[in-house]
Amino acid sequence: MKKQNENGFTGLEAAIVLIAFVVVAAVFSYVMLGAGFFTSQKAQEVVHTGMGQAASSIEVHGIVYGYGNGTGDNQAGIDTVTATIALTSGMQAMNISAMQVTYTDPTNREFLTYTSGNAAGGGWNISKFFNNITADTVLEPNEKFTLTFMPTTAPGNNTRFTLALQPEQGALTTIVRSTPAAIYPVNALV
Repeated sequence: MKKQNENGFTGLEAAIVLIAFVVVAAVFSYVMLGAGFFTSQKAQEVVHTGMGQAASSIEVHGIVYGYGNGTGDNQAGIDTVTATIALTSGMQAMNISAMQVTYTDPTNREFLTYTSGNAAGGGWNISKFFNNITADTVLEPNEKFTLTFMPTTAPGNNTRFTLALQPEQGALTTIVRSTPAAIYPVNALV
């Protein structure tokens, strides 16, 4: 028997093996790129969620007013505080009635309860709606709500107090103000 020349067959084998390596490498790179894109997308979602929860979602617009609790020009304390709020830029709509409100001054700390009617001592409500087309307690972009707060104990003159507004989602917003030395029926609080 005569031995055949196998040089051409070896080249064909090498080409088949090379093609197999290229196909396996292409599939592997496709899988790795897909996993990388998936991981990148998940990381981006986590960052956006974290920013939404860490960012302050509401802000105070305009002047915070305090209303005296007596008669005449020199009243004993402020029994009602009003502030107008709106969403910060880029924030999603939120249900304001589900917000938790805490009043704190040097001698008192209390949780104020939301009421849909008129606020009474120890409560708060939404007293005015601006641009609220849907007529609900959900604060949406371009809307403003005026909130009325009535702590049980009225802060007297020269008293620094804090109203902490904690929405369901988002960071805490604080309103820190001081009552004036002489309390009038209507006071702009700074």
